[in-house]
Amino acid sequence: MLGLLRELGELKRIRSAGRAGSIADRLFSAAWSALGEGRSPEECWRATTAAALVATRMGDIDRGVLASLGIDGDAAEAILGRALEEAAEEVDPALLPALRDAAPAEATGPVPPFVALLAQQPRAGVTCPGRPRLLLEPPENHAEHCLMVAVYGVLLSPLYGARPEVVYLASLAHHLHNAMIPDSGFAGEVLLGNHLEPAFARATEAALAELPPPLAERVRAARAILPDAETPEGRAFHAADTLDRVLQIEQHLRAGKASMSYVLNDMALVHEGPVKPFQDRLLAAVGLAA
Repeated sequence: MLGLLRELGELKRIRSAGRAGSIADRLFSAAWSALGEGRSPEECWRATTAAALVATRMGDIDRGVLASLGIDGDAAEAILGRALEEAAEEVDPALLPALRDAAPAEATGPVPPFVALLAQQPRAGVTCPGRPRLLLEPPENHAEHCLMVAVYGVLLSPLYGARPEVVYLASLAHHLHNAMIPDSGFAGEVLLGNHLEPAFARATEAALAELPPPLAERVRAARAILPDAETPEGRAFHAADTLDRVLQIEQHLRAGKASMSYVLNDMALVHEGPVKPFQDRLLAAVGLAA
């Protein structure tokens, strides 16, 4: 699924006019809105994951945009359904029925304050004790990272025999402390020493206090998988977290290595159409043909 995971990771970088933040930002907010309204983690992981898969093909063209264009009802559902089927070709077949029947991932109610703070909190980049920080711009934020780990975790759950609802909830909540604590990365965490765990625990509890008590308890229970990879859910989470951290850096490195030949030939930047012969002659004449 590596190719699909790369495509999903790009949702951190897709934005559109009139909407704040990236698609990943908004899916993170919608997830916490739905959980806060009492929707079950089962319903929420299905909605979030299906929406993320569709967005790899449709970007920000969702039900609302289609309706504004006069495309609604069965026609809209057919378009979104085709996008889901195409994106989900590598998804474990056991997940597909739940994803096909998923409700829309929409933020219809309030969200806890930590959601906005995590969306404003940049990730640290690559840090290592004793070495200068490697910061690649633009940085992702903690909402985008948590959302992507949640989606990756759901998709990887069948591989480890994990319960996707537990992996999803733990993933959404695994950086709650960063709503209060700026991200200094591995280097800063080492310097905090014995103060690290108590500080993270206090900041996490401050965020959990913003949730309805029953939801806060479910989140605490789900977060019990975070310390190790000894359970199926722990393995699914840590696989998702590791892959997202590494693929985030790979995205920057991969973009820097792209050649003009790849962009023009493999990606068809100048694609087929009535004026393509003219465009090809133009590029050859100015020395940009690959």
